[in-house]
Amino acid sequence: MDSIETVSHTPVGEIEEGLACVSSSETFEVLMIDDDQELTLLVEEYLTEEGGFALTTRHDGESGMQAALDGAFDVIILDVMMPKMNGVDVLKGIRQHIETPVIMLTARGDEVDRIVGLEIGADDYVPKPCNLRELVARMRAILRRSQAGVGSSGSVENIVGDLRVFHASQSVYRGGKVIALTGAEFMVLEILIQSIGDVVDKDAIAQYALGRRITPHDRSVDTHVGNLRKKLGPLPSGMQRIKTVRGHGYLYVVPDE
Repeated sequence: MDSIETVSHTPVGEIEEGLACVSSSETFEVLMIDDDQELTLLVEEYLTEEGGFALTTRHDGESGMQAALDGAFDVIILDVMMPKMNGVDVLKGIRQHIETPVIMLTARGDEVDRIVGLEIGADDYVPKPCNLRELVARMRAILRRSQAGVGSSGSVENIVGDLRVFHASQSVYRGGKVIALTGAEFMVLEILIQSIGDVVDKDAIAQYALGRRITPHDRSVDTHVGNLRKKLGPLPSGMQRIKTVRGHGYLYVVPDE
């Protein structure tokens, strides 16, 4: 079958390494929107063996988006190619209303789908044919972020120039207006402001925000940073808020006093 493989092209140990354990006493609600019914059945069986997950499935884009908006899910797994409504349009519709973490399933080697998905609000992606162990590891990384509560800075709120950053709720305000960020975008911002004025390399950002190491030709971190720049805008001085340091990573500029 085309949708499953037994060997992951991303070392799963790297994804799982250092992840905090997700509480086994809690059941996490997962919505999978994919027209491959054989794959969804295999995912359901795998999650049953893993324990701690309850899977709801939809097999077309329209019913999947409706389920996402009507339900209360912890993670959404979303395929790109589907009948009635493709995954990109589904994600656009979801992001108009909710910020539930979304993992996109994209064709292996199709970088365009991955970048578009990340630009419109996906938190991460897994290429198809997908390795189930890798898929679950990505979900656990997202759940670890959502369960983290107070950020590693130890502060419930930080004031960074014109931004107010609330770590426990993963919310950001600029000038009294809430800035809607995905979980991954918030974590990228958090690690940058924790090291404000200093360069943070891309691999450190990926480990912190995505729970995995960056791979060759992986533009996930770049895309999340691009999203942050668009949503947060420049500093009040007009200076770019997040600076690219070529060959190294990114730096959050110290705001003018």
